[in-house]
Amino acid sequence: MRGTRMPTALTIAGSDSGGGAGIQADLKTFTAFRVFGLTAITGLTAQNTRGVRGVELPTTDFIAAQLRAVLEDIGADAVKTGMLATGPIIRTVAGVVREFRLNNVVVDPVMIAASGDALMQNEAAPVMREHLFPLATVVTPNLDEATVLCERKIRTTDDMEEAARTIHAMGPRYVLVKGGHLAGDRVVDLLFDGLEIVRQESSRIPGEFHGTGCTLSSAIASGLAKGLTVPAAVAAAQAYIRLAMHSAPAVGGGRRPLNHVPEGFVPPEVRR
Repeated sequence: MRGTRMPTALTIAGSDSGGGAGIQADLKTFTAFRVFGLTAITGLTAQNTRGVRGVELPTTDFIAAQLRAVLEDIGADAVKTGMLATGPIIRTVAGVVREFRLNNVVVDPVMIAASGDALMQNEAAPVMREHLFPLATVVTPNLDEATVLCERKIRTTDDMEEAARTIHAMGPRYVLVKGGHLAGDRVVDLLFDGLEIVRQESSRIPGEFHGTGCTLSSAIASGLAKGLTVPAAVAAAQAYIRLAMHSAPAVGGGRRPLNHVPEGFVPPEVRR
């Protein structure tokens, strides 16, 4: 006897052996949102809370095989991409997204780990702009990633607004520029749909964290999988990540991973 259908979300990302980011953080987030998580692993990392010690990449054929195995049988109500280290990997993922006409695609343009270790080859960023951004529902760069994508330094909220407009012109429906790396006691995120910029401001949570970008993008994908609009999915994800940061556990000796099952979090209901 089959049970009630559960929304599904597919993460196409790298594995974090420390459990705080990547595929592991995505699956924990999907579960917290009561979404069934699917995976295609694009890279293996040897890392912990202090940094990345090594990276191994599967072949593009095997990445495509993972994607087709999942999509031909189960499908995906939403997709998020994380670590896509090379141009050929990006082209492979974009090709499968087009082949299966996937909707609700959240692109987290992962380039550098929180520890500062590189997770994308320099020549891959233009490939991502050209091949993946036009397929994206929302792109979620932090300031370092926006700097690379726009090829200019992002230092102020005015710079963030200009970056949002520049990245939107690359093809995504929405751009969420995350301002956590700006100095100050307040954190500003900007969501742009091509017409209006919505500013979300909150107090800075003390501490250094690991996996916030992965968690936020997978939380947005979870909301989209449950039928939320992009602004509603972003708002739900931002509320979730603040709870997850406030209750971050003392794990390891470096940046703190998040608590992906924070007390008080109520996942949004399915809205379709």
